[in-house]
Amino acid sequence: MRVILAEDSTLLREGLVRLLAEEGHEVLAAVGDADALIEAVTAQEPDVVVLDVRMPPTHTDEGLRAALEIRRRRPDVKVLVLSQYVEKKYATELMSGSVVGVGYLLKDRVAQVGDFLDALERVGAGGAAFDPEVVRQLLARTSHADPLTRLTAREREVLELMAQGLTNASIAQALHVSQSAVEKHVNALFDKLELSHTTGYSRRVLAVLRYLGS
Repeated sequence: MRVILAEDSTLLREGLVRLLAEEGHEVLAAVGDADALIEAVTAQEPDVVVLDVRMPPTHTDEGLRAALEIRRRRPDVKVLVLSQYVEKKYATELMSGSVVGVGYLLKDRVAQVGDFLDALERVGAGGAAFDPEVVRQLLARTSHADPLTRLTAREREVLELMAQGLTNASIAQALHVSQSAVEKHVNALFDKLELSHTTGYSRRVLAVLRYLGS
């Protein structure tokens, strides 16, 4: 994949450049602020942008605003956002649009090289990849919602894994059950959450996350 990196920490940025190159990806540019990122995306043809939420000059939401601008200008470019913490406001805003080719990972996940590369590949292929901790906190945030309390413990496990961006086959592997069993749980939880008419893998993730964030 053709990748552009935006990370103000020189150490992390250079580490990611080396890692991606070793994995056979082409790093088109590696920059340290949002303005340079926008310029790089305009000048280059990346498949994926990997960027930090907080970058100079204010270290608040420059990265997120750049991600949203990139998605508006170049919807073909996939975006994988990195954050030091679970930024609920930022996560909700990022997920409020299409999640085709969108990911949100905590920086701790980058230390787990396999998880990071898997998320990058998933996002690059047009899927979704959301950090388990982000999903857990969004779930906890809405535990008072009546429809959510109607889910069984297994359905809630399936929902959490589904919201991370996993396919039914991957969920079945993670829970050590059959894929048909997972499909039954998915259908049941969509019925309970009044999302049964949602179609498409990425759309179902978006629908669930929208519901949980409401």
